Amino acid sequence: MIFEDLQKANIQTMKDHDKVAHEIISLVFGKAKNTAIDKGYEDRKLPDQECLVLIQKFIKELEEEKISFEKAGRAETVEKLAQQQKILSAYLPKQLTEAEIRAEIEKLEDKKIPSVMKHFKANFSGQVDMGLVSKVCKEFN
Repeated sequence: MIFEDLQKANIQTMKDHDKVAHEIISLVFGKAKNTAIDKGYEDRKLPDQECLVLIQKFIKELEEEKISFEKAGRAETVEKLAQQQKILSAYLPKQLTEAEIRAEIEKLEDKKIPSVMKHFKANFSGQVDMGLVSKVCKEFN
């Protein structure tokens, strides 16, 4: 589903001559397509869960780039990267808040970091920032 959405968005951004959106969508779509081929999926489509992980990785990279360009004083590039982050964020499901993460950790019997991280990765992959989970989990240990 997400793979097909990226494919449609890639075509639409070309038609709309939206260079900022097309630049990031085509990068993500190309990476998703190549990953699907490398992993040998018969339909050459990356499953939603793997697409979400890929999109999150791109968002994180954009954030790191944005910080670097802010330090360099390149305001127009920072704005472009922020727009691209917003575009990609639309493909992610609603992210869990810090309070929701804390409540979920409180429900668990074993509150040790490895088991909490494993629980969130298995049950909330794509819906949570694992760095935030780690931060909240450290409050319990």
